[in-house]
Amino acid sequence: MKRKALVSGSFDPVTVGHLDLIARASSLFDEVYAVVFSNTEKSSLLDAPLRRDLLSASCASLPNVTVDVFEGLLCDYTTKQGISFIVRGVRDASDVPYEMMLSTINRGLGNSPETVFLPARPEYFHISSSYVRDMIRYRQRLDGILPQEALALLKARRPDLF
Repeated sequence: MKRKALVSGSFDPVTVGHLDLIARASSLFDEVYAVVFSNTEKSSLLDAPLRRDLLSASCASLPNVTVDVFEGLLCDYTTKQGISFIVRGVRDASDVPYEMMLSTINRGLGNSPETVFLPARPEYFHISSSYVRDMIRYRQRLDGILPQEALALLKARRPDLF
């Protein structure tokens, strides 16, 4: 049986930290689903189709990664796709309580997926989508923060942000 994992996020936009997490997950699991979900607690800078396209471009070199968009509960997606593992990145100790809460909720719903936590690499500790959105708002350089493929596509599709 194939080991399937989910890496979920709002990916607004995808960062080098996200891509590192997805790449590391792809080396641990047979199939990885990188899925754009809406976060009802956040207002998005980019629409879901663009976020999916940026994520797809960034993951193009990872053959066992499938990129998708889903409106709904994570547990519904894992059940639909037969996914048994959720991979979550943690940057520091402040991420752990929130991620543990989500893990507990997800285990009680759907197909009870197991959550695997991967610590962020030190060079990515400071990178978050909210940080990147601030860099975009203030017209700062995004080299080394966004994957090159995502940056090129974002500049082409949303030149108003640069």
